[in-house]
Amino acid sequence: MALGLLSTLFLLSRAIDPGQALPFAEKDIQDRLRDQQITGPFFSGASSSGDALSFYADVLTTPDGKVGTNRARNLRATISTPKGTTFRLQSDTADFDLAQDYAELLGDVIFTTSTGYRLTSEKMTSELSNLNVKSPGAVFGTAPAGTLEAGAMSVTQAENDEAPQLLFTNRVKLIYKPKPLIE
Repeated sequence: MALGLLSTLFLLSRAIDPGQALPFAEKDIQDRLRDQQITGPFFSGASSSGDALSFYADVLTTPDGKVGTNRARNLRATISTPKGTTFRLQSDTADFDLAQDYAELLGDVIFTTSTGYRLTSEKMTSELSNLNVKSPGAVFGTAPAGTLEAGAMSVTQAENDEAPQLLFTNRVKLIYKPKPLIE
C-alpha cells in the first residue's frame, strides 16, 4: 500500500520547467536594475577621533544611480567613544552623501545612549567622519532624571577630549522624576 501511495505521488506531481522565469513583479525587476542594491549591508570602522562606528540596514540602494550617495532602509547604527559612551541610532530610512560627509536619518528616528537617554525625532543629521549628531526639530523621550522635550538637540565631541556633550535647546522641558529612597 505504501508503495502504491509513493508511486501516485510521482505520477500526479507536476513537472517543473527549469527555464521558467522566477516570479518577480515587473516593477521589482525595473527597480533592481535602475538602483544598485545590497541586501543586509554591514559596515564598521573608526572615526579620526577614535570613535568606533558600525551600521547595518535591511537594504542599501544607490538612488537614481548617483555615485557617492546611498539610501538605507531600516537603519541601525552604533557609535562607541573611547571614553566608553555608546550612542545608538535607529531610523526608517537614511540618506548618505560620502562627498559631503553627511547623513540624514528620517522617519521615527530613535536615539539611545548608554547614559540613559532614549529620545525620538522625525529627523536627525550626522557627519560621517566625526561625532556630530543633530536633531533640527523636536525631540521627545526619557532622560536619567525624568521625561524630556526639546525643540532641538545636538551631540558633539568636546575639544578637550572629554566625554561627548548632549545639548538641548529651544524650549527645553524636563519633568523631574526622583528615584525612590531606599531604606
